[in-house]
Amino acid sequence: MVVEKLSKTWFNLVHGRNLVYNQCWEDPRLDRVALELTSNDRVVVITSAGCNALDYALAGAGHVHAVDMNLRQNALLELKQAGIRKLDYEDFFQIFGNGGHPQWSTIYTQKLRPELSDTTRKFWDRKKAFFTGDTRRKSFYFHCTSGTFAYIINVYIDRIAKLRDGVNAILAASSLEQQRDIFRQYKLAESLWRPFIRWAMRRDMTLALLGVPRAQRKQIDEQYPGGILQFVMDRVEAVFTKLPIKDNYFWRVYLTGQYTPECCPEYLKPEGFAQLKAGAVDRVSTHTNHILGFLQETPHQISRFILLDHMDWLSKDPAMAILTQEWQGIMDKAAPNARVLWRSAGLNGEFVNPIQVTVNGQKKTLGEALEYNRPLAEELHAKDRVHTYGSFCIANIKNT
Repeated sequence: MVVEKLSKTWFNLVHGRNLVYNQCWEDPRLDRVALELTSNDRVVVITSAGCNALDYALAGAGHVHAVDMNLRQNALLELKQAGIRKLDYEDFFQIFGNGGHPQWSTIYTQKLRPELSDTTRKFWDRKKAFFTGDTRRKSFYFHCTSGTFAYIINVYIDRIAKLRDGVNAILAASSLEQQRDIFRQYKLAESLWRPFIRWAMRRDMTLALLGVPRAQRKQIDEQYPGGILQFVMDRVEAVFTKLPIKDNYFWRVYLTGQYTPECCPEYLKPEGFAQLKAGAVDRVSTHTNHILGFLQETPHQISRFILLDHMDWLSKDPAMAILTQEWQGIMDKAAPNARVLWRSAGLNGEFVNPIQVTVNGQKKTLGEALEYNRPLAEELHAKDRVHTYGSFCIANIKNT
């Protein structure tokens, strides 16, 4: 009990005062297939780093509501929106693709700052060093909470394990066969998972930096043979040996601190940037709130809900009561033929099925109210470039 309380306190300290995510860790290529977005869709998504909110606008959503309790995550998305509106592509990519700009202070002060809300402006006024490139952490992607862990891993790769040549070689591979050969040649599995890293990956303090709360870690420990360490080891090996790495921008930026023009989110590609600049960026709005609070306040019906993995955070009592209220809010604001996506660290994301909600005046469990598309979810989950989740769920809300 004491350990759990200390773990929760540390997690809240890390997440309550910091920008946690500097990139999204959910693959929007899967979401595009699962969501089938059209201009009639009004979407709600947890903001995270805002990459995927912009992607849904590019995919054709009528409007995307990016909702996050952490105002700093919304501040990052707002900064990206200001950059899209006010910068040319080269400067924008230098900042958000390479992770910094030598003229950042001037660009921020003259072009971006006037476009920001007061709250966002105050945050970035204090965090200018994130993008200057003149600190020890040269890239924005080595700042923030998750970026701090990425920086530590890169120091470990460069100075302790001395694996940089192997990492660069595998990132440059053009086929799965090459990736497997390089993985074996450089003995990446043996070199990476030394005792210190094994020890660190079992610590709640380490996992908090990655945005993994204790409740989520316990799900993996209880369901996956070998617990969270084996889960992470297996997932990393799969990324490098079973999935094409050439377009895996999630792991590229994590291991190098920057994207390339060919390997980056859609909003960072010239055509995506141009589409957003032409007006698509205006179809994304930010809301500092929790999902339930937003749903209670919005006058709109929502046709697409993207809940990331946050239900894992609420999967244990007494937080389950909050999760029940949230699902009731979803049912109350769901448009006809609404669809919900979520991920889970657990091997079965359908742990929500027993939750009871009222639909059209009738009490139902979520298992009765939702129609799962399990074959599509399994097919897409196998192709997930991030590959750090145990399960992926796609469900339509039944109209009756």
